[in-house]
Amino acid sequence: MYPTFTETKLRTFTEDVFKAIGCSNEHSELAADVLLKSDLRGIDSHGVARLSGYVRLWEKQRINAKPDIKVVHETATTATVDGDAGLGLVVAPFAMQIAIEKAEKYGSGWVSVRNSNHFGISGYHALMAVEKDMIGFAMTNASPLVAPTFANERMLGTNPMCYAFPAGKYPPLIVDMATSAAANGKLEIAQRSGKAVPEGWIQDGQGNYTTDPHALKTGGALLPLGSDRDHGSHKGFGLSATVDILSGVLSGANYGPWVPPFVAFMEPSPNPPGQGIGHFLGAMRVDGFRPVDEFKANLDNWIKRFKSAQTVDSTQKVIIPGEPELEAEANRKVNGIPLVQAVVDDLNLLAERFGVERL
Repeated sequence: MYPTFTETKLRTFTEDVFKAIGCSNEHSELAADVLLKSDLRGIDSHGVARLSGYVRLWEKQRINAKPDIKVVHETATTATVDGDAGLGLVVAPFAMQIAIEKAEKYGSGWVSVRNSNHFGISGYHALMAVEKDMIGFAMTNASPLVAPTFANERMLGTNPMCYAFPAGKYPPLIVDMATSAAANGKLEIAQRSGKAVPEGWIQDGQGNYTTDPHALKTGGALLPLGSDRDHGSHKGFGLSATVDILSGVLSGANYGPWVPPFVAFMEPSPNPPGQGIGHFLGAMRVDGFRPVDEFKANLDNWIKRFKSAQTVDSTQKVIIPGEPELEAEANRKVNGIPLVQAVVDDLNLLAERFGVERL
């Protein structure tokens, strides 16, 4: 059993650490909210376990605690935002708010982002649009850890994408996924837990399957969604390429092998073609296509029908995208958020350094 902590305890701790590195109260609260949303939804790889990583990047002067986030290019329905090397946890919500405001006026809004950093879970940003009865889109490129189909070189990030749809009596339907066979955060969890990973997640330096979660440290690479060509890895490669182009090439951020690493001990590539990490966010008004109530009623019907689909095993059920995260959030709000001891120890080192209350 892992030690558990209340949402309030972890939120206060996280805010205090962000304030300690110089973030404003507003930015500290927002950044903490993004991380806590991840932990509440059971996505432990992108929650407070990442906090020390942001601090280390700040120490390397690769994260600006007081960014001047601004629009550098704009049309009625589109914009490009420069994040001034700020926390992606702050930059991405800023950009999504612009997309929402444009959608409110013109039906849809699309914003690309450059010069940012890791933005947490895609679902947080996409759900901002859902709250306004819009369909939300959020994606980001990431440091190169994934080898394209047939390759033995890291060229792409895990490059997650999220699509979020407002429903009626049911919770929003949220498709939030990495375009790699597994997110790097899951490897980190396996490393901390001392467990092997499933075959098909990662290859070693010679391109062979391995279950060693430490294989990235010895020249290995994550695999695209699908794992190999026979199982559709070219589709995962294509999805990842789409995220990389929309997030990086379109915005003026770095892309492919030039995306800066999240880990502070690895230096960014020399002579990069762009600035920082890139994101792409969008919002579409449902009533730009049909009345919102009609759409929600039909989506409710869609969800109900899929939930009732006959399964191969009578003990199983069809899982609607977003359901596991919603169940985790309901449970963790009551019973607390579990953290592996290695994460607790890591966070308490931050507490000692910055003079905040230990967990």
